Amino acid sequence: MVERLNMKASVLSVFGTVVYRHCTGNSSTTCIPCTPGTFMSQPNGLDKCFPCKHCAESQGLYIQSKCTTIQNTICDVLHGYHCIDYSDSQCRHAEKHRVCRPGQETKRPGTKTSDTECVDCTPGFYSPSGLNCTKWTNCAARDDIKAEDGSPVKDVTCVQKNRKRYHLVALCPPVICAVVIAALYRRIHSEVLTVSIGDQINKSPIEETSGQPPEENNEDPTDDT
Repeated sequence: MVERLNMKASVLSVFGTVVYRHCTGNSSTTCIPCTPGTFMSQPNGLDKCFPCKHCAESQGLYIQSKCTTIQNTICDVLHGYHCIDYSDSQCRHAEKHRVCRPGQETKRPGTKTSDTECVDCTPGFYSPSGLNCTKWTNCAARDDIKAEDGSPVKDVTCVQKNRKRYHLVALCPPVICAVVIAALYRRIHSEVLTVSIGDQINKSPIEETSGQPPEENNEDPTDDT
C-alpha cells in the first residue's frame, strides 16, 4: 500500500516525494514517496520521480554512492580509465588509458580526466615494453665487443672479445653458414687426404737395382776338394 503524505502547509512535495494529488479548494496537496530505483532531490510539484542512473562497467564506470530516494546514483571512473563525456559535473562515459607501444615511453600517466601521453624513445635508447626508455649498453665500457646494433625496441648485443668469432658464426644467415661450413669441410678433408697419401708413400718399400744381373755360381758341384 502506497504511503500517502498530506502536505497541507505547501503545494510542493518535499525531497524524496512527488505529487500524488494536487490541492483543491477542499484539500491540500497529497504526496507519495519515490519508489525503489527512483529519486527526487528537490522540492517539486511533479508527479513522477526521476530514474536512478546506472554505472556500467562497459562504459568505464562504477558505483561510488548508491541511489536513494533523495539522491541520484554517483558514478566514478574505473582505475585505468579516463572520462570523455560529462553531464551535470558527472562522468557519463569513460575509455581505457592508452598503452604505449614498444619503442615508446610514458611521458605522463593517465588520470581520471586525461589519457596517457606517449613519446618515442630518442636515438640510443630502447623500450621493449613501452614503459621507460633505457640507454643502450656501452659494450666498450665493459671491455666487450658490440656484435649487433640496438634498436628502439632492443638493446645492443655485446660479446666477450674471445667469443666474438663464435658469436658471429651463430648470427650468420643459414645460407652463408652452410657455404662457410662446406668450405671449411673441403679444406680440412683435403688436408687429411694429403697427409694420408704422404704417409702411404713413406711406408712403401723401395727396391734398389744396379742394372747388373746377379752373379752366377760357376763352381762345379761335382768338384771335390
